[in-house]
Amino acid sequence: VLLVVLGRKSWLGEWYENLTGGTILFTWGSAVIAAVVVAFPLVYRTLKAGFEEVDRDLEDAARAQGAGELQVLRYITLPLAIRTLAAGYVLGFARGLGEFGATIMVAGNIPNRTQTIPTAIYVAVDGGDMTLAWLWVISIIAISAFMLMFVNRYS
Repeated sequence: VLLVVLGRKSWLGEWYENLTGGTILFTWGSAVIAAVVVAFPLVYRTLKAGFEEVDRDLEDAARAQGAGELQVLRYITLPLAIRTLAAGYVLGFARGLGEFGATIMVAGNIPNRTQTIPTAIYVAVDGGDMTLAWLWVISIIAISAFMLMFVNRYS
């Protein structure tokens, strides 16, 4: 689906090509789009759960005191849901960081242009360089673990 949506014959692909003179496919931008599309369901479900946990009585009390919807969101809802929201974004980032399938379809594996950590792991394994592959695997695990620890500590 991403190939069709981002391709030259789609309205988005034509718009991007008219704007920049090039295609969006096989660029770092398409890698970002692929990662976001794949991670979105995980982020959405986590954010939804976070917002559902907020006590509606507190929001209603703020409204009763004259707070507008943006004030309720800013001063009540977001502070009460911040831990879940931060965890959702970190989980989404970690999921996007490990994305392989959609990324290789729309961005390819062009060294120094669209190569991601998962495609670098694939190339290293395919080339028989297991040491490099393991270093990439350890790095992706370390990045994800660090981000989760950061969110758990500071949110």
